[in-house]
Amino acid sequence: MSTLTNLLVIAKEPLPGRVKTRLTPPYTPAEAALIAEAALADTLRTVLAVPARRHVLVLEGRPGPWLPPGIDVVPQCAGGLDERLAAAFAGCTGPTLLVGMDTPQITPELLCPVGHFDRDAWFGPADDGGFWALGLAAPESAPPDLIRGVPMSVPETGAVQRRRLVDAGLSVRDLPRLRDVDSASDAAYVAALAPHGRFAATLRRLTPVGAR
Repeated sequence: MSTLTNLLVIAKEPLPGRVKTRLTPPYTPAEAALIAEAALADTLRTVLAVPARRHVLVLEGRPGPWLPPGIDVVPQCAGGLDERLAAAFAGCTGPTLLVGMDTPQITPELLCPVGHFDRDAWFGPADDGGFWALGLAAPESAPPDLIRGVPMSVPETGAVQRRRLVDAGLSVRDLPRLRDVDSASDAAYVAALAPHGRFAATLRRLTPVGAR
């Protein structure tokens, strides 16, 4: 079994009007950006607690004060999300796990089993039909179309991506199914799962528009 080499987080700079737009309403764009920043901060803190040779933020935008030490930053390429995910893996060799910024409830314990790749790929499905994690034991040997061309942000995204892994002859270990933070109800649900993080604390400070 190989030790995890690269642990990637793919994310957008948390700017008002650019992130978590489905939270508005009930939150304002500025509040939605604060919620996104908190989710990203919690995610980065978690990945830093997981042993890996490199911890990398694959970022659209510029880093801010929310970036902790110990995280390398690389820019996202142009194109759709499938192109950006494929490019993130193409820049890596050795066992690599990629997670998003929309599941701040993840814990080191949830990710630590991925530190030993006893499969060719790891896949974390999301409740909305997408996926929150994707891992490859040897991304340098992955077929060019393993991720490119997968339809993103649709209910069948996760099923198509997992099928690509299987059709490529890769053995796949499934991680637990998690809920992404897309809507206000998602945010409340996730905050209840991780009540001690920055995400939950930020949500407690904010009052939805309809409750003001």
